[in-house]
Amino acid sequence: MQSKPFEIPDQMREAADRSVAEARKAFEQFVDATSKAMANAEGAARTLSEGAADMSRQSLAFVEENISRSFDLAQRLVQARTPQEIAALQQEDLQRQISAISDQGKALGEMATRAATSASKTPGK
Repeated sequence: MQSKPFEIPDQMREAADRSVAEARKAFEQFVDATSKAMANAEGAARTLSEGAADMSRQSLAFVEENISRSFDLAQRLVQARTPQEIAALQQEDLQRQISAISDQGKALGEMATRAATSASKTPGK
């Protein structure tokens, strides 16, 4: 008795072929979405890095400004002739420092906010 070889029915092969095609399509969509997400993350990181560099440069400029102001005060204190003049110079400088620190903190805060906002909106490149 001769046995007939087993053959996979056409319907099963067609169903398997569709399943493979659908799986391939789903995988390609996954890879595409992952690539876009990575590009967005890289763009955001780049924007944050640029924002941090800008903040570092601005911070250094503020440090230079503050030190220069301190040297100016020292020079004026050296030239003061009375304790009252020294006290007035110190009081004036304290008020300038408070104002400068407030302005500088506000500027750096705004820079940080802009960098974070830009990073969250940066599309992948």
